[in-house]
Amino acid sequence: MHHPTGEPCFASFRPAVLRPAELTAFSRGGGARTIPLVTRAVGAEVFLTGQTLFEGGAGIAPHTHNCPESVTVLEGDALVEIDGTEHHVTRFDTTYVPAGTPHRFRNASATEPMRILWIYASVDATRTLVETGVTTRVDAEHDKAAAETRD
Repeated sequence: MHHPTGEPCFASFRPAVLRPAELTAFSRGGGARTIPLVTRAVGAEVFLTGQTLFEGGAGIAPHTHNCPESVTVLEGDALVEIDGTEHHVTRFDTTYVPAGTPHRFRNASATEPMRILWIYASVDATRTLVETGVTTRVDAEHDKAAAETRD
């Protein structure tokens, strides 16, 4: 993939070291917090990454995206529901969810934390909640959290 100038699509992305312990996490509700990592704010033009931390028993609502998503469990055990089928996943297990496929993650433990690394195949990734049909840009959630932190 190239820009109209003929340069590779990653040419303007400056090298970065991102340390989750030093970055701001924002609440996703229900005991889940997200830390944006590779985003437009650091120059990403092709994909987005971040981590979501789940307290014991926490989970996120079923949703879909407008692009594929891959998730790797970094810590703990999770229950992931993909298109109505639930799977138990543990450290370093990885999922791939095609665009438009309903899915959700929940912490399998009532007491131990769980952490995932997510990668969206587009910087223009959106999330649509299955229950309400409300769609938001993933990076708009990050921008909103940053604004709330500054206020």
